[in-house]
Amino acid sequence: MKLTVRPLTRDLWPALEDLFDKHGACNGCWCMYWRIGSAYRKRPREKNKAAFRELVRRGPPPGLLAFDGDVSVGWCQLTPRSALQWLDDAWMLARVDDVPVWSISCFYVRRGYRKQGVMSVLIAAALKAARRAKAPALEAYPVDKDAPKSTSNLFTGTASTFARAGFKTVARRVPHRPIMRHDLKHSC
Repeated sequence: MKLTVRPLTRDLWPALEDLFDKHGACNGCWCMYWRIGSAYRKRPREKNKAAFRELVRRGPPPGLLAFDGDVSVGWCQLTPRSALQWLDDAWMLARVDDVPVWSISCFYVRRGYRKQGVMSVLIAAALKAARRAKAPALEAYPVDKDAPKSTSNLFTGTASTFARAGFKTVARRVPHRPIMRHDLKHSC
């Protein structure tokens, strides 16, 4: 399978809608969780969708879409960490330092394409995009499936996938949720 990855711009909004379907990916989140926290659950999915659509309309692109031909098959939220206030409000994911990192905060992969490397393709594209944006580092908040009390909630990715892409653990406040980082200043 040969995937292409493109930044989510307003002209690609229909492709995101098709990928997320009427449910809005993860429980109607529409990628608002790391922006507004659990408040996304207290409002209608359509409000989350409208808020995210406005972010896309205003720009810059808040993430990347993976395509298999013309079909959108994967999503990765990629943005400066400063745009994701809820990360700082979650004590286990609070900032490690004051480096102005970019963040990969969540993924969504279409059924039928899961466990086929879509996440790895999105991570590689995110590294390139963050490097082009001159981000000093790219950070992620995956689940460590090998740790005690691990969760099946894998919308943030898996630690092993990020490790294979060259990310290193920089903090671990709970066993199953490392903060991983890829230094972009010293990599090619």
